[in-house]
Amino acid sequence: MRHLLVINPNTSPKVSALLQQHVQAAAGLHVVVRTATARFGAPYIACEASYAVAAHAALDAWALDVSTQSEATPAPSAVLIGCFGDPGLMALRESSPVPVTGLAEASFIEAARHGRYAIVTGGERWGPMLQRLAQALGHAHALAGIHTVAPTGAQLAADPVAARALLAQACRDVVRQMGVQSVILGGAGLAGMAAAVQSQVGVPVIDSVVAGAHWALRANAVPPERSVPAFDVAWEGVSQEMAGLGLPRGG
Repeated sequence: MRHLLVINPNTSPKVSALLQQHVQAAAGLHVVVRTATARFGAPYIACEASYAVAAHAALDAWALDVSTQSEATPAPSAVLIGCFGDPGLMALRESSPVPVTGLAEASFIEAARHGRYAIVTGGERWGPMLQRLAQALGHAHALAGIHTVAPTGAQLAADPVAARALLAQACRDVVRQMGVQSVILGGAGLAGMAAAVQSQVGVPVIDSVVAGAHWALRANAVPPERSVPAFDVAWEGVSQEMAGLGLPRGG
């Protein structure tokens, strides 16, 4: 049986529960999904500062999981960063012996199969952050544009009825204005909403959480870059679990 580790890089247990529910449903009963929640940081990532801290929190959550692995809780076959923004992606990928992706990267890959795509997400500050991420990951060529609605993902998740109406209209707007072949509905807090608005949008609406789960199911085709989990640095002032995966002092 395969095991998938989902890291929620914010401190919200509600987001973790949502990730656990929707990733498990998308992965199926033949995959064991466990979701780890950040031990520090912001309850919802919505700005550059919270994003920067979330990258550290994601690495810390992964190190904690490594330290508690056992026969009952084996090492995962893949790791999914449960944030549409993928904080810590490259650092975790460099340090992990198993494949790693995030909700955004997995969604970019899925959306590009349809052609040009747009992103709809919550939180106005995410626009330039996601544009930069798409560029860094090599997916900007297929990205037609990013539409951010004013409420954050947390606010949208708190009022799903109003959120569905707002997001459906935003998806229709980007299809009409940008002529895209698909729309990514991005955000851990928006899990499940793509299916709810799909009938109101004329192109495929991609759920970033479902896309992440599907990537994880195909992840055995991605070769690991190292044989054991480790950081290539001697840490100071980090958690015991992170320090335990680092180089010895003076190394």
